[in-house]
Amino acid sequence: MMTSPLLRPSLHHFRSLRLLGTAAPRTLAVERLAVAPSQGFAPDALPVALTFEDPSAFRVKSFGELLRALGVFQLCSVPVLVNNCGKLMSVARTLLGKRGFALFLRPSVYAQFVAGESEGEITRSMEKMSSLGLRPMLAVPIEEDLGESTGERRYDDNLASMLECVSMSHSNAWSKDPMMQLKITALLSPELCVKLTTLLSEQQYDLDLLVRAMDGEPISFPGLQESENTHFLGGLQRLNKVGETSANKVRVLVDAEYTYMNPALSLITMAMMKKFNQDGAWIWNTYQCYLKESRSLLLEDVRLSISESFCLGVKLVRGAYMDKERKLAKNEGWSEPVHESWEHTNDSYNGSLDILLELISRDPQRYRIIVATHNEESVRRAVQRMGELGIDKDGGSVCFGQLLGMCDHVSLTLAQQGYLVYKSVPYGSVDNTLPYLVRRAQENRTVLQGIRKERDLLRLELHRRLRQGFRQGSKG
Repeated sequence: MMTSPLLRPSLHHFRSLRLLGTAAPRTLAVERLAVAPSQGFAPDALPVALTFEDPSAFRVKSFGELLRALGVFQLCSVPVLVNNCGKLMSVARTLLGKRGFALFLRPSVYAQFVAGESEGEITRSMEKMSSLGLRPMLAVPIEEDLGESTGERRYDDNLASMLECVSMSHSNAWSKDPMMQLKITALLSPELCVKLTTLLSEQQYDLDLLVRAMDGEPISFPGLQESENTHFLGGLQRLNKVGETSANKVRVLVDAEYTYMNPALSLITMAMMKKFNQDGAWIWNTYQCYLKESRSLLLEDVRLSISESFCLGVKLVRGAYMDKERKLAKNEGWSEPVHESWEHTNDSYNGSLDILLELISRDPQRYRIIVATHNEESVRRAVQRMGELGIDKDGGSVCFGQLLGMCDHVSLTLAQQGYLVYKSVPYGSVDNTLPYLVRRAQENRTVLQGIRKERDLLRLELHRRLRQGFRQGSKG
């Protein structure tokens, strides 16, 4: 084994020292972006359609799809059901049995939020989405948290699923520019990611060290026991396989997770970017704007991409783990990492959005962003800034993203206006997607409870069809 001498005092100090020495014109431009006030937002300058008030966006849905969406959203608006959905589904599965539970769930919640299980079902879902002008971003619903690790064989099986996702995304004509999602904890244990995060508070692994390990070099990482080091090398090589298979074919968007492991995940993602993003943004990182440090982390990574000469892909989200993050901080006596208010989170999101759009307007080949949000105001802001900065709707550097089965009034309207829109599309069996569905429901409870507008628009479209059917029946 080789022992690396490349240690640094801390993650923050490492990046600060490293990037202070790269005062190239581009870096200085980034500094100006960090302090420049954002432009005023004038929604009156936008197309009327982008008020997202028109129920005609739902005319592409069948009568059955309208009824299903209304029923599911009604259930999702009841806090006691959302908060206890995991327990309720567990009880229902016990009472109904595996097959009975699947028969119960498949036509309702599963059909609303999951593309299907077989390749035929997935293909039909994707073809319909494509016909509506939407692009799929496939997501294998595999993830682990602390205490859920199941061994190397499971991680190797997960790798096979990820490679199958790459193949499905690339080999079908669903999308001109396919994307997929990846959780690093599907290929590397959460416990090791937490330990690495602790180590990174005191020392830093150089990006080149991780790239060499991805290439199969037997690196010995300081601070890790032999078994941990072996697992880390295996995990990096699994991630490398995903990168090699997807490069120049499918854009891989790496999800952020909890703050107690995010520094490790970000370090690994940056190493993947350094290796695979030389000629384009094929590996992307996710930035959770409900975190107080999100904008500084984004700016540091912009500078790092410049100093290391790789392209930067950004998935910009508000974040989905707020309740758990606050509870953990309280229990551990830490300062809360999450912004105190929704308004502060909005400011954080819109500020980061402005920074990326400015950078894209100057160098659309080096930077890309997916505006992954259900927030209408942020969508309108992005559209307006794109117009002001001369960024093409369909140039590929800026796209929008929402979850499958949610926020369709925004997704469909944007697509009708010519913008690039992706839907996050999980797939798999009822059993395999159930933990995913429960977590998404609980993590997005504030979104689910705020779907009144979409529900009202669905009702308007349903009533329109009923009136139309009644009139036609009367004439007959």
